[in-house]
Amino acid sequence: MEYHITLPSKPRIVSEEGTQGVYEIDSLYPGYGHTLGNSLRRIILSSLPGATVTQVKIEGVPHEFATIEGSRETVMEILLNLKRIHFVLHGNEPQTISLSFKGSGEVTAKNFNLPSQVEIKNPDQHIADLSGKATLELEATIERGLGYVSREVLTKDKVDIGVIALDATFTPIRRVNYEVENMRVGDRTDFNRLRILIETNGTIAPREALEQSIETMIHQLKSVVGFQESESVASLSSSNEKAAEETTDATKIKIADLGLSTRITSALEDAGIKSAAGLARKTATALKELDGIGDKAVEEIAEALAGFGLTLKSE
Repeated sequence: MEYHITLPSKPRIVSEEGTQGVYEIDSLYPGYGHTLGNSLRRIILSSLPGATVTQVKIEGVPHEFATIEGSRETVMEILLNLKRIHFVLHGNEPQTISLSFKGSGEVTAKNFNLPSQVEIKNPDQHIADLSGKATLELEATIERGLGYVSREVLTKDKVDIGVIALDATFTPIRRVNYEVENMRVGDRTDFNRLRILIETNGTIAPREALEQSIETMIHQLKSVVGFQESESVASLSSSNEKAAEETTDATKIKIADLGLSTRITSALEDAGIKSAAGLARKTATALKELDGIGDKAVEEIAEALAGFGLTLKSE
């Protein structure tokens, strides 16, 4: 009996609304729905790059437990609001953004001065409410990364006085769920249909998130195809290849380049033997039949050929 595994369909769009999308993959071999769904969910949550605030410096604020005069929010609340801003960072280099607000009013993400490499997808994100003659001046560092990274890891070196380091959640994904149901393929009713729901923070489209996760999975699997050779096997293989190359090169060597005595060289050339390759095709007995070639000459020829990885033809 011949066994054949049916290949699944390409992802199909069920619905796309704003930052949320639902996609289906049909005709998965029985059991592959959960295998693929769980793998894609883990990759989507852990391996899609994003950008967020990693350090903040607020004028006149020594640490995150301080308060700002005239601000309804504490410094801790302001930091939490900053972490809710959705950034797009073009490039991999960290960027610094700044904000300066004086007087009464609501401070939002649109009040930031941004370099060309930084975009904000939710400019209406609330940061603080100020009253009277309050002033809020701050600088924030935006970095690109994967998953979740604690501030201890981000700040391997000590930060400057007044700089507040933050835990970073780089992932642009808010939610990922999947479900598997059976479907009919031919005469069988136990094939799987995988349905995936993806919700992002708006810095990446849900369809793009699914495409990138599939590409990441394929790239990872391709890298583990085959087996590594042990060092001894690899070394032996390399030595054999090198020896073969040397042998191939040696067959192109002329008789005059073998380092034989003038008498032997002349005797071989007179017999029509012009190269080491031609000489290696002769037996010791055949050489002794040539004028001027005796036992000692044969020994000298054998030694010369051995130096190039060649031998006389066996009897």
